[in-house]
Order: sequence, then C-alpha cells, then structure tokens
Amino acid sequence: MSQSPLSRFALKGLAFFSVLRGYNIALIVLAQYLCSIFILAPDKPLKELLLDPDLALLVLSTAIVIGSGYIINSFYDAEKDLINRPRKTLLDRHISQRAKITAYFTGNFIAVFMASAVSFRAVVFFSAYIFGIWLYSHKLKRITFVGNLVSASLAITPFFTVFVYYKNLAPVIFVHAVFLFLLILAKEMVKDLENLTGDLTQNYKTVAVRYGTRFSKYCISLLLIATALPTYALIRYFNVGAMDVYFKGAFMLVILVVIVLWWAHQKQHYLGIHNLLKFIIVAGVFGILLIDPDLLLRRFI
Repeated sequence: MSQSPLSRFALKGLAFFSVLRGYNIALIVLAQYLCSIFILAPDKPLKELLLDPDLALLVLSTAIVIGSGYIINSFYDAEKDLINRPRKTLLDRHISQRAKITAYFTGNFIAVFMASAVSFRAVVFFSAYIFGIWLYSHKLKRITFVGNLVSASLAITPFFTVFVYYKNLAPVIFVHAVFLFLLILAKEMVKDLENLTGDLTQNYKTVAVRYGTRFSKYCISLLLIATALPTYALIRYFNVGAMDVYFKGAFMLVILVVIVLWWAHQKQHYLGIHNLLKFIIVAGVFGILLIDPDLLLRRFI
C-alpha cells in the first residue's frame, strides 16, 4: 500500500529529526541559556539577556553547527550504524546521502553568516569548530583514544561560546568543564563497547577494538573515579548553592556505574550504562537551576 504525500513528508521529517538528534540540540541550547542566567551574567536583567540579539545569534549558530555535525557524522557512519543501530539507520535512510551533504553545507554557511553579524572572532571560532567536527568525523574518530578525546572536547566546546561572549572565565567554569569532560569521555568509551561489532567490521581502531574490553573498562573506571576531584573542588571551594546536592548524587551514581561496568558483558548492558551516564549529564543541565532557585523569581519581579 503506497503512502500518502503527507505520510511521506512526516516520515522524512521524523528521519531528519533523528539524523539531527534534535533532542540533544535543544538540551545544548537550554544549557547555554541557563549558564548565561545563573553563572555568567547573574546580575543582568533576565529580559535583557533573553532578548539579547547577539547571544541569540551565537546560540542559534551553535545549534546549527552541531546539527550539521550530526549530519556529516551520519554520512560517514552510514555502514557502521546499519550494524550497530539498524532500526535508527533504516529511519535515517529516508534522507538520502545527497540531501545530507546539501543540508550540511547549507547549515554551516548559515551559521557562519549569522556569526558574522556578531563579530569577526565569532566567525573564526565557528569556522574552526566546523573544521574540527569534519576532521573528527572523517579521520580522527578512527584513531585509538584520539577519537574519544576529540569527541569529548567538541561536546563541551559550545559552552565556551557563551563564556567568551560574556568575558567570564572564572575558575569555577573550568572546574565544571573538567567534570563534564570526564563524564562525556567515559560515555564515549562506553559507547565504543556498545558498538564493538560495527567498529570491528568497519576497522575503527577504538580502545576496545585495539586493546580489548577489559583494558577499556579500566580506562572508563579511571575516568569516572577521577570525577571525584572536580566534584570535591566544586563543593568545597566554590559557591554552587544547592547544586552541591546534584554533585553528591551524581558521584554516587558514578560509583554505581563503575560497579555495573565490570559486571556488564552484553550490548544491552553497555547501552544501559551509556543511558545512565547520559542521565547524569542531562540532570547536570537542570541542576544549574539549583545554584540559586530564587534567582528566576527575583528577576521576573
């Protein structure tokens, strides 16, 4: 039975949203604004911050570049993803490879054009970010450990967009970035365990492929335990308000992840661990609200 034009359009829209990982982009946009409100410009009127056209352009440019990055990553990983995530890949294949490339170049051009309305430095920043994403997708992700390091670095780069914009490079920001970097790096290495079959087939030289799952688990455990250092520093030396509840809870979950990791041996086990680490990261975004729960109310009034 043939599909109606409306059904085909809806399916392509769903496939495009899947390729773009729209939920991740929405989370990053939210995180950038929450960082601006609670950390970078806490004394700035809320209305002025939300209606700041330059900030909006930077955040929107970031979202478009990240979306374009997911597109080019899907383009290069089409065969591997068909093995590791067959259902998602079959949905994504409703968008042709040609359409992906067209959307990738169009999106990046629009992002740099919008950044040019803010400053030349913004153009340089986004041009470098776009090149870094392409280099990672095309070459670096196949290199042992380098791919994981670059992926984690690219994941936290969007937050430095608003840090530099507000010229606020306080130590607490870098300590928080270290905490986030360690979690994301561990998550990326867990994903390699989850995708081991596809990586072996497509000759991706991940840590798990090259040195085995046991060594990979040692590395992941070390990274997760290392989060204790920034966690302690953030609670002990910086004013994070009620967000210390999040950091304490997050570290307890991290210890649980380390324990479960050594028990895990199947794809679904690693998928569960991956999702738990993702939950910790997502909870951290909303945890920013705990820095000063009354701040939004005071600024609305």
